[in-house]
Amino acid sequence: MRQNPLASKRRGLRLLGVIVLMTPLVFLAAFFFYPLVNIFRLSITAVAVVDLVERPYFRSILWFTFWQAGLSTLLTLIAGLPAAYLFAHYDFRGRSLLKALTTIPFVMPTVVVAAAFRALLGVNGPINQLLVALFDLERAPLRIEQTLTMILLAHVFYNVAVVVRLVGGFWANLNPRLVEAARVLGASRRQAFREITLPLLRPSLLSAALLIFLFTFTSFGVILILGGPQFSTLETEIYRQYVTFLRPDIAALLSLVQIIFTFGLMSVYGRWQQNTAVSLDFRPQQTNLRRPQTWMEKTAVVALAAGLGLFLLSPLVALVWRSLVDRDGQFTLAYYQALPELRRGSVLFVPPLTAVRNSIGYALLTVLFAGFLGVLTTTLLVRPSRWRNWLDPLFMLPLGASAVTLGFGYVVSFDWLRTSPLLVLIAHTLVAFPFVVRSLMPVLLGIRPSLREAAAVQGASPLRVWREVDLPIMGRALLVAAVFAFTVSMGEFGATSFIVRPNSGYLTLPIAIQRYLGQPGALNFGQAMAMSTILMLVCAVGFIAIERFRYADVGEF
Repeated sequence: MRQNPLASKRRGLRLLGVIVLMTPLVFLAAFFFYPLVNIFRLSITAVAVVDLVERPYFRSILWFTFWQAGLSTLLTLIAGLPAAYLFAHYDFRGRSLLKALTTIPFVMPTVVVAAAFRALLGVNGPINQLLVALFDLERAPLRIEQTLTMILLAHVFYNVAVVVRLVGGFWANLNPRLVEAARVLGASRRQAFREITLPLLRPSLLSAALLIFLFTFTSFGVILILGGPQFSTLETEIYRQYVTFLRPDIAALLSLVQIIFTFGLMSVYGRWQQNTAVSLDFRPQQTNLRRPQTWMEKTAVVALAAGLGLFLLSPLVALVWRSLVDRDGQFTLAYYQALPELRRGSVLFVPPLTAVRNSIGYALLTVLFAGFLGVLTTTLLVRPSRWRNWLDPLFMLPLGASAVTLGFGYVVSFDWLRTSPLLVLIAHTLVAFPFVVRSLMPVLLGIRPSLREAAAVQGASPLRVWREVDLPIMGRALLVAAVFAFTVSMGEFGATSFIVRPNSGYLTLPIAIQRYLGQPGALNFGQAMAMSTILMLVCAVGFIAIERFRYADVGEF
């Protein structure tokens, strides 16, 4: 029987489409699951297990990792709840700007946050200089560099946006009549909060707490730069065991412990969200917003807004200030002017400006590769399929994986690529890829199926339907996804710190900042501040672009 050429062509195109759509799965299998399997293989050694179990040093690291994350979470909730209440209930001048400001620290790379706090609270920082001048002191009174206090402050600064976004957003949509009814029945403000508001907020509070704990449990750049060797967590110890002590077996076993706990915590978070999802009588946010009326309310709002703004802005402003003044307090551009130069005895083998160009190059390529994979993935996920329920969380697994663990998995799995910048690009693509997917998915899911069906009825092929229906609609979401991929790549530090060798010519900007911060000398510190300022400005502009191009409330970040 003679086959219909048109039918054969359609089957061939359909098969080609399936192969193309499978590309993200192949990428995930090769560059995510394969390295994790290699970590598991390396970690199962008797010597490593005995060392980990018998040496108190490793038990203390595990204990410190847990309790610093718990304390960081508690302090972040304490600092974030007043801010969440402020944004949920009061309308005041500058509210939108201040709310956007709360998110900027969260999108900053960890090396920038660490550098900003060293600039603000260091021995020669503006706060110490002000205290010395005010009280005529001989030495700086605040000496909290490489202390737990500095780590906790940076963690609160970094994660307060989680509380504002999750708890504040949920709080702003609650029906105010529930509290009003309790007050009418004789309940005091405190009783109404304890009996009505707090139980309703509990799901968002616990969700925020779990996320903050996960972020601080896997904190790397902040601990490494601000804590020093005496404050070692699982993340930093994995790095030190491999790089400093040349013990890949111990590093692999610690990575396995972290993988198990991280994915366990992600599972708890996912189940908690499903089990606590209840039907609530939500109201638009404007329903709860009001202008402060009494002088006490006005004073409280001004104090909260000023305190929050000062806490969020002062490290970033101090970072810029320290990049523009010398040790005598005189204005200078010397630190920026020195970036194109490779000084004798420098900790880098290339000029710092080369690291800036490298990061921009990686970021642009990451936009292309992560964007391509993200478009394919979202196209696959929005298709009606019985596999969709498990494919969606599968593609999100890299979000929960530690970048340090990922970098370690790469160096033990792809040794033949160690001297190639391709491995850095692959790592950046994998880290940025889930952000692209979550930026595109809500928009694609919001496209009415009737639009695609009408195009298909008119004879359009699936490719043409995608090109002329889906692509124009998700254009703005693609811009948001591209900016996400660019900023994530620019700030990636954990995985790159394993992959990039000290003598390579393809160092990235975060690695260069970390190495300059680890060296003595005013010029080294000034150049680190200058590079951190450049990175901060790039990420801030990226965040502004995301807020500008995204659909009003569409998106998952």
